[in-house]
Formats: sequence, C-alpha cells, structure tokens
Amino acid sequence: MKLATIRIDGTTRAVRIEGDTAVDLAEGDLVDFLRHPDWSARAAAADGERYEGALDYAPVVVAPEKVVCVGLNYRNHILEMGRELPQYPTLFSKYARALVGAYDDVILPASSTQVDWEAELAVVIGAEIRHADPEQARAAIAGYTVLNDVTARDWQFRTAQWHQGKTFEATTPIGPWLVTADDPAVAAQGLSLTCEVDGDTVQKADTGDLVFDPATLVAYLSEVVTLAPGDVIATGTPGGVGHARTPARYLRDGSVLVTRIEGIGECSNTCRRERR
Repeated sequence: MKLATIRIDGTTRAVRIEGDTAVDLAEGDLVDFLRHPDWSARAAAADGERYEGALDYAPVVVAPEKVVCVGLNYRNHILEMGRELPQYPTLFSKYARALVGAYDDVILPASSTQVDWEAELAVVIGAEIRHADPEQARAAIAGYTVLNDVTARDWQFRTAQWHQGKTFEATTPIGPWLVTADDPAVAAQGLSLTCEVDGDTVQKADTGDLVFDPATLVAYLSEVVTLAPGDVIATGTPGGVGHARTPARYLRDGSVLVTRIEGIGECSNTCRRERR
C-alpha cells in the first residue's frame, strides 16, 4: 500500500493512495494514524471519503517525534574516499520544521551560500519499540519513503557537530507517500536511488550498498531511545554530493531538485532563496 498525508481546505488528512485517488483514513495525518496498533488492517479496509485529481502532498509525516539521520553509510562511497568502514552508525538529527512535502519549494537559507543535496532512503516507524533485536526491528518498520537531506555545508562544518547545518527550516523534502514494508515494490535487496539537479544526474546508487541496513539501524537506535510510530530514520547518502566536486557545486535560487527511488517514488522540488 501507499499511505500519505495530503492538504485539504487548510488542514491535513491521512490517506491511502490508489492511482489519482486518495481514500480518507479518518485521521488528520499519518503520524496519528500509525499510532493505531492495527494501522495496517485499518488502511487496507478503509473506505472513507475519496479525493480525486491533483493532490497536494504534505510531508508524509507532518510532525514526527524524531527525525534521525545517518552519515557515511554507503560502502562503495566510503571505500572510494579511502576510509575504513565504520563500526557504528554516525547519527545526527533534524527537527520536524525542516520537513517539506514532495513537491513543495525547498527554502535555501539566506545565511548560507553552500546548500547541497543528499538523496536518501527513509524508514518510517510503525510501532513503539525499545531494545529490539533485528527481527523485532524489521517488524517495527511501517515502510519507506524518499527524502533529501539538503544541507548547508558552510554551517555544517563550523564545528565538529553537524546538526546546525542539517535542520534549517523548510529544507528537507520527504514523500510523496509511504510504501508499506510488505509491498513487493520494496522487497528487493537493493533499490536504485538517484538525484538530479537541473536535469543533471548527480547521484546514482543502489540501496543494497548500505553498510547498516534499515533493520540494523532501527535495532541500534532502539538501544538509545524508544522509537515511536511516525519517527523517521534517514539512512544516508551515496557519493555525488556537490560539496565534494571540483569545483564545488551548490543549489541555487530556481534549481530543480529531483530525488527518486525505484519502487517508491520521487520528490521534485524547486529551490527558492529565503527572503527576510
């Protein structure tokens, strides 16, 4: 199934996506919907109001309790940089206000001149979980979505801690929908992930190249903190980011950023410079 949060008449609704139709799930957003222990059965059986035609996609999870991100997690990219594979995941976080919908504008911070792209597979949690083993962790995954960890590099590298460059408001597209973990479209070991900037393919990888796969990340994080329904884990980005190029390349006002994952979908966002 594909589940999403859409905007309707100034509010949001959790929906099941069926082609060009959205079926109402009787909750205001997907985070609230995933808090039902039987959310999967409810989603499959839902027969609520139907919304036809062009849909206005909000962030697939509007206000998750946590957005946890992983760095340095693509094997080939790490090795080509001459680094050793990490023993543990590199973690940082975002705030919910960083998230925008799959087709919303990405806002380039006025205070940054080095805003970069990072295409990522994102995991959405579907059950509260703590101290999980790998099988429990896998069962707690509601599904997968597309995310771009748009990053202000000049802020990220001001200190050894990355957080300040990672969570500027309205910078991180996520969506357009959640593809549930039981969907055959995401059952493959590896999915093609690409990022385009103004029509140029700048990143291309296979999610099978992740050092720490989704279930491993969920289990690891559950040792640190209770993961809750609607929480997001961004699993890391492959090579091809603009900051590592010679010369460096960054997003500009008017740039079109397309993030695509096989079997899941794509985000397509126009970048707009913040105006104060």
